[in-house]
Amino acid sequence: MIVRPRPNAFRMLLSWRGSILPNILPQLVFVILLSVAISGFESRYPNILPALPIAAFSLIGLALSIFLGFRNNVCYDRWWEARKEWGALIFTMRNLSRESLLLPDELRQRVLYRAIGFAHHLNAKLRKKNSSEKMQEWLSPAEYQQFLKHPNPSDFILQLIYKDILQCFKDGLITDICYQQLAAKVESMSSIQTACERIQTTPLPFAYSLLLHRTSYLYCLLLPIGLGGTLGFSTPIVVAVLAYTFFGLDGIGSELEEPFGLLENHLPLDAMVRTIEIDIRSSLGESDIPEPLQAVNFVLN
Repeated sequence: MIVRPRPNAFRMLLSWRGSILPNILPQLVFVILLSVAISGFESRYPNILPALPIAAFSLIGLALSIFLGFRNNVCYDRWWEARKEWGALIFTMRNLSRESLLLPDELRQRVLYRAIGFAHHLNAKLRKKNSSEKMQEWLSPAEYQQFLKHPNPSDFILQLIYKDILQCFKDGLITDICYQQLAAKVESMSSIQTACERIQTTPLPFAYSLLLHRTSYLYCLLLPIGLGGTLGFSTPIVVAVLAYTFFGLDGIGSELEEPFGLLENHLPLDAMVRTIEIDIRSSLGESDIPEPLQAVNFVLN
């Protein structure tokens, strides 16, 4: 995610980091060069290219911008929902660390370490990374071996936490009210995991994204032909602005559609997991606590 102070109006025009421009630069340059070539050809051989009505481009451009805006709103809703789920996970973990004070010290540490491991594994799962080596720090050797073999490792960690809480209740170490409060935290963690999996495994319908992607490219490629005979050598400037807008909207939507990735505009899951680890380990009174992750070149992962 881009983390930087908001620049002034002039620097905003020249900002490169966090802009969609680096991702769409090749196709943008191609369209501009095509516009220059068509403008030069039209000036040398006038009336050879077919005269396309500008009104048609206006109507198509208006409709395309509306549909791209709708798609981007849907993609942003996915991004924002994912951010809310991870905010809820941080909230749940902090509550769990406080309410677990009811547990015996050794058991409390084991439960909270598993909670940290859950956050690490959920992050790795959503980003399609391997978390096996990292999990050795938060699980016992026997639990780690079971973790490697389990078909749903995240749920396995939650089962371990719940079993310990349930056993405390059976042993009379906590009351039924305390048990329900702690069990509710495990349920909340499971709900957050399910919501994140739903976002990851249910993208926008491919046919819808493909239709808008193709239409955007066809529109921008036909623009030089439609405007060349009217605007002359001003065509590349107008085409560049319009192509930047449509290619940019299409590119931003594609990035926001998958909020758990590693691109600049994706969520900083690593930083949020580090926040969870810091909060829980500090509640355990540990001193060797890692520092919060910082943005590198305005990018926080």
